[in-house]
Amino acid sequence: MDTLNRFLFDNHPIRGEITRLEQTYEAILENHTYPVAVQNLLGELLVATSLLTATLKFEGDIAVQLQGDGPLSLAVVNGNHQQQLRGVARVNGDIADNATLKDMVGNGYIVITITPKNGERYQGIVGLEKDTLIGCIENYFMQSEQLPTRLFVKTGVCNNKPMAAGILLQVLPANEGTDESFEHLCALTETITRDELFQLSTDEILYRLYNQEEVRLFEAHPIIFKCSCSRERCEDSLMTLPAHEVDEILKEEGGKIDIHCDYCGKHYLIDAIDIAEMRRKQNLNYH
Repeated sequence: MDTLNRFLFDNHPIRGEITRLEQTYEAILENHTYPVAVQNLLGELLVATSLLTATLKFEGDIAVQLQGDGPLSLAVVNGNHQQQLRGVARVNGDIADNATLKDMVGNGYIVITITPKNGERYQGIVGLEKDTLIGCIENYFMQSEQLPTRLFVKTGVCNNKPMAAGILLQVLPANEGTDESFEHLCALTETITRDELFQLSTDEILYRLYNQEEVRLFEAHPIIFKCSCSRERCEDSLMTLPAHEVDEILKEEGGKIDIHCDYCGKHYLIDAIDIAEMRRKQNLNYH
C-alpha cells in the first residue's frame, strides 16, 4: 500500500514526511506511453505533490502544474488532503531518456493552486530558475511559506514496477537560528540511496538516517490514485456548449460522442438518445 508518514525531531524544531508511491504511480503511467524522462518527472511531481499536500492544514485540493514551450507542454498532478492523487502529461515531440528539465519544458514555470474547502483560493507561480523540478519546488516553499524546506526524491523501478519515493524536511514556523540543525539533518538525509528508500520500512529508514536523534513517528496515511471523472461531469460539460455545436460533433463522430479521460483512460460514450434526455432534464430545471 502507498503511504505517507509524518515524523518530528524531539530535539530539533524540524518536522519531516516520508512518502512512497507504487500503485498510485503505476496507475498514472499505465494508460500512457510516456518517454522515460517524462515518467521520471511525473514521479517527482507526484512525490512532491503528496509531500506538499501533507503540509496543508485544511481540507481542500491542490494542483501542481508544470507548463512550458518545450516538447513537454504540460505535466500536472492533482491531490487533496486525503492523499487522493492523479496526474497526466502532454508530450508534443521527441524527448531523450536523459533529457533535462530545461530540455523537456523549455521556457516555463510551475503553477501551484491551493483550493481550500472553506476560504480563498491561492495560486503561486514559480519560475524554472533551478536545474531540477525539486529545486524549483524548494524555491516555492521559501517564497510562499518562508520556511527552509528540502525534498529528497527518487524515482525508478522496484520489483519490475515503477516506484517513486521522497522525504521532506522543514523547519517549524517561528524557529529562528536552526540553520545548523537543519543542515545537519539534511546532510544525513542526503545519504539515503534509492534502493533503501524503496525497500526499507519507514522505521528502518528513520533508524538508518537518524539513529543518533530522537524521532517521533506518526501513524501512516494511505495514498491512492483517484480520478474525479464521471459520466455526469461529461454530460454537464457537453450541456455548456451551444446545441448546434453538440449536434455537429455528434454528426462528425458518427452518432456517438466518445469523451476520453486523460487521467484514468476511461471512455464515456454519449449518443443522440442520451443528448435528448440531457436536454429534457435541462428544460425541466429551467421551468
